[in-house]
Amino acid sequence: MEITVDNDVKKLIMSEGRDYRICTSCTGPALVPTTVKTPKESDLKIPIGKNTLYISRVQARYVNRITLDMLYNREDIGSCSVFY
Repeated sequence: MEITVDNDVKKLIMSEGRDYRICTSCTGPALVPTTVKTPKESDLKIPIGKNTLYISRVQARYVNRITLDMLYNREDIGSCSVFY
């Protein structure tokens, strides 16, 4: 199983200078900073420059490509406040 990370996502992570995580939200896979959802020991870890993209074990089974449209919008937080 190989997961591809789009260049736009890599650029975002490197320009922000922080780690991100793919977790499960009510709208599907969500790309969020680890300040929103902390990584778990079971996460898949992908190095992106000096940072890490964590992918939840649950999502790793279903995603094969990480795209910028997975970025979780702040406006959506009120409609779905639970991350798994």
